[in-house]
Amino acid sequence: MSDEILVNATPMETRVAIINNGMLQEVFIERTQSRGIVGNIYNGKVVRVLPGMQAAFVDIGLERACFLHVKDLQNAEDKDIRELLREGQKITVQVNKDPISTKGARVSALLSVSSRYLVYMPDLDKLGISQRIDDDEERTRLKSILAEMLEAEDKDDSAQKLGGNYIIRTAAEGAGRDELVKDMAFLKRLWAVLESDIKTKKMPSCVYQDLAISERVLRDLMLADFEKIRVDSRETIQRMQDFCDEFVPDVKPLLEWYPGGRPILELYGVEDELQRALSRKVDLKSGGHLIFDQTEAMTTIDVNTGGYVGHRNLEETIFKTNLEAATSLARQLRVRNLGGIIIIDFIDMLDAEHRRQVLRTLEKGLAKDHTRTALTGVTELGLVQVVRKRTRESLEQMLCEPCQTCNGRGTIKSAETVCYEIFRAILREARAYEHDAYLVLASQTVVDRLLDEESANVADLEDFMGKPVQFQVESAYTQEQFDVILL
Repeated sequence: MSDEILVNATPMETRVAIINNGMLQEVFIERTQSRGIVGNIYNGKVVRVLPGMQAAFVDIGLERACFLHVKDLQNAEDKDIRELLREGQKITVQVNKDPISTKGARVSALLSVSSRYLVYMPDLDKLGISQRIDDDEERTRLKSILAEMLEAEDKDDSAQKLGGNYIIRTAAEGAGRDELVKDMAFLKRLWAVLESDIKTKKMPSCVYQDLAISERVLRDLMLADFEKIRVDSRETIQRMQDFCDEFVPDVKPLLEWYPGGRPILELYGVEDELQRALSRKVDLKSGGHLIFDQTEAMTTIDVNTGGYVGHRNLEETIFKTNLEAATSLARQLRVRNLGGIIIIDFIDMLDAEHRRQVLRTLEKGLAKDHTRTALTGVTELGLVQVVRKRTRESLEQMLCEPCQTCNGRGTIKSAETVCYEIFRAILREARAYEHDAYLVLASQTVVDRLLDEESANVADLEDFMGKPVQFQVESAYTQEQFDVILL
């Protein structure tokens, strides 16, 4: 089956799904009211300098101040941050990471702007090229073309000279000189406007906003591998066609309007995949399953055989389950957009060759990721550690919020535990105050247990105090909530 990009656009949000061999590989969601700010450039103000961390907090007009490390400043090598920044100072920064959970955005003073094939960086001192272009001849060809263009620019007195340098993007593989010339000209125009805005706009303020997700996907993804880009909105596809006309004309024939009555993401099974990606448990075809636990510090993935018993022996069962898990979890990392430290607990394997094959399968799966990942091997406890760059919120963080009942713990106290807490609360009140009776307000499940399984304990408590205890259901209470009223 062909590889496709699906774009579902509404006034509230735009969702982009990457489909490979009929299966969802990645999803990008941008909501109109809360667009991501990665790539945006701001005039900010330094609000606090932290010498111990060699970092500073910068106000760019968001709810929380942004974090700026000394290594993200120009000419910062071997310098104390206090030599470079002071409180109240104006500074222009670019967002590298969106605010996530309680953390503010991560920013850098090393600015860059991107086009289809190039990234321009005013503070870069030498030409760079993407590591993903691994063909040595192609790397040499591209660097030679760009070096010649820069040399010709230096000799042309009438040409606009920016300083800085360029990084050749992965998408430039196979690109010709004319395409690179056009990209360079666009970046020159863009940076000229930006320089003017940086000088004139006040702080804090946004001086450059990155493209909307529908255009960004055309610029950033390696579209040579895709056969179709299906879009279900006439307005959105028109904007994408206009973007193609200016920057990526070779991509325009891939654009196709989807007029079908059935929602495009539902037609391709993406909606069901998104629901499964929010689940803690992922079933494997073999009968095994994966358990995902996402915390602020890290994500853990536990591999289990489940109901799969194999056909030969236990080692074969474990090996097959781990192989399938390695393929599945590599895709799940992309779909769920899990970042940071990821610890994978594969089922223990005795055979060294089996361990090697499972790790190799995982490496192949991670190689398909557009986000930078690093597999750091097996720990002393037999755990596999993966580090995946975190640049935006995970799917769960974007689509969900902490449970108001459990406050994000993932569990609640049992009805039995709450009953015993109620007993202790009544005894405390009985020792402190003299009253005729007690009224307990609690949830339906707790009151039911008090009147049934705990009825003998309630009777003993009444005898001990010599006072009656009454119960009343409060429908608005969660299982953990209760009140003891003195009558």
